[in-house]
Amino acid sequence: MTSFASIAALALLLVRPGMLVLATPFFGAIYAPAYMRIGLTVVVAIILAPLVTVPQALPATALAVVVMREIAIGLALALAIRVLIVGAEFAGHFSGYQIGLSMGSLIDPQTGVRNNVIAILYANVAIVVCLATNAHHALLRALSDSYQAIPIGMGGVDAALATHVAHMLGLVFVLGVRIAAPVIVVLLLVEIALGLLARVAPSLNVMTAGAPVRLAVGLLIVAATVTGLPALIGRYFPVALELAANTARAFR
Repeated sequence: MTSFASIAALALLLVRPGMLVLATPFFGAIYAPAYMRIGLTVVVAIILAPLVTVPQALPATALAVVVMREIAIGLALALAIRVLIVGAEFAGHFSGYQIGLSMGSLIDPQTGVRNNVIAILYANVAIVVCLATNAHHALLRALSDSYQAIPIGMGGVDAALATHVAHMLGLVFVLGVRIAAPVIVVLLLVEIALGLLARVAPSLNVMTAGAPVRLAVGLLIVAATVTGLPALIGRYFPVALELAANTARAFR
């Protein structure tokens, strides 16, 4: 193998782990320095190089298809973690809106968009839980196994891809609603109580007096239930990893 062919093979090998590093929060994502993301990608690719067979002498058109396929597979594997983080953020948005924190948004350094403080809290807890439960190790093992199940090369797209993606998106809503359910239920009872109070004492300005009540009760429920978030994230991680593997297999 010539030196150019070796460099081309390494470059092709960089694509799948590179997308995994770019799309996974605790591997770098968008807020880590570029040289750290590049360095981690190169290290992972070099470790995997003896275990992976890279096709040689691909024409330009076939090379473009192979690169796009590698990008899709890497992103599909990254969804295993991204789904959990987005589900936690969704729960935070839902809870924060009910509590009344939607106007007090901050710039989330993980995504670069405005999130309320509850969404940022839940997302950070989810990331810490993933690290504490060695989810990053499981993701790296899945990356290594993916080269055996889905070798680098040409391939097609399975018709079941849309179904797998729908299941991944459904998991976001299921996880988000389960995390936010205690806050939603308790604040619904608070709204009912405030409505009854408004009927009993019409002179009371419920819109003004109810805001601090919602805030205090909502924050207390968040503080009481945030300890259950690690168990919920750990329960759904194997499900998310299996769904991500099924999505990646659709590009065989």
